[in-house]
Amino acid sequence: MKELKLIALIGLIFMVSCGKPNDPETIKVEESAGYKIITRFVTSAYAQDIVVDDTLAYIAQGEGGLAIVNIADRNNPVLVSNLTEGVRGYSTKIAKKHDAVFLAAGSLGVSVVYVEDPSQPVATTSNLSMKPAKNFHIMGDYLFTAISEHGVAVADISNPIYPDIRGENATSGYARGTTTTSDSTKLLVACGEMGLSILDITDFQEGYGTYPLWGWKDTQGYAEAVAIKDDEIAFLACGTQGLQIIDFSDSANVHIVGSYTGGGYAKEIIYENDLIFMTVENRGLQIINVADETEPILVGSLYSEYALGIDMDDNYIYIADELEGLIIISKP
Repeated sequence: MKELKLIALIGLIFMVSCGKPNDPETIKVEESAGYKIITRFVTSAYAQDIVVDDTLAYIAQGEGGLAIVNIADRNNPVLVSNLTEGVRGYSTKIAKKHDAVFLAAGSLGVSVVYVEDPSQPVATTSNLSMKPAKNFHIMGDYLFTAISEHGVAVADISNPIYPDIRGENATSGYARGTTTTSDSTKLLVACGEMGLSILDITDFQEGYGTYPLWGWKDTQGYAEAVAIKDDEIAFLACGTQGLQIIDFSDSANVHIVGSYTGGGYAKEIIYENDLIFMTVENRGLQIINVADETEPILVGSLYSEYALGIDMDDNYIYIADELEGLIIISKP
């Protein structure tokens, strides 16, 4: 009987340990260049991406759908709700406009979740024809969705709960991430093995237009995400080839001006005040000074198990880590 009880106890311990992907007891708090990890919050599933709006963090968490976390106290986040019902597929990327959250789930397209009441989110739309959905960018009332081999899809989200799909534009390579210039005249697309494509969207036609290729540059690695500086410099997260920096001020001479490879797999990227914040999967977060784009310098790095998504506000950096959940980092 004692042996049976021991076997049952071992089985219970095994089930509990396998039920949660995070093990916060094994994680060390780190500080680098004045940036400090202040919180590691265990999520209910595998955190993939994050968007922060005021005191709420919205987290795409794979098969776990959407998690909403109250971060009013950054040292003590509190789960508000989890939603899986009506959210199809494996949610890998997230965007938000007003009371609508958009979740990208590859071949199962996009789910839209109504979050006016964060404690009771409701999926309103799923499996839109924007697929395979890889990533998002919002420009005013328009949602750009990177749809891999099909390029970029555009939807009117003036009523964000029910996107009005307008059209698609082809790109070289597999569209993985996208952004637009501040003057809304160019659409930059990270195109996997084909590097950077730049489309001219001057004649936007409320999303119905067909946009010509304005410029293009092949890069090393696999371009996953893109950010821009002064509408002239593009920063690409390029997988095993880290950060690639491209001058696109002249359409006839789009060229690489610098790069930084510090290990890991560069996944997502944010540019702010001459600094690049880049998630690099099993190397965590890298912070790179790009005041001189020709000589980027690593100024800080913070380790995490598998950093994927990133968002920021004035005082904090938020990381969606597949194995650890939500990580909050204070800025110096």
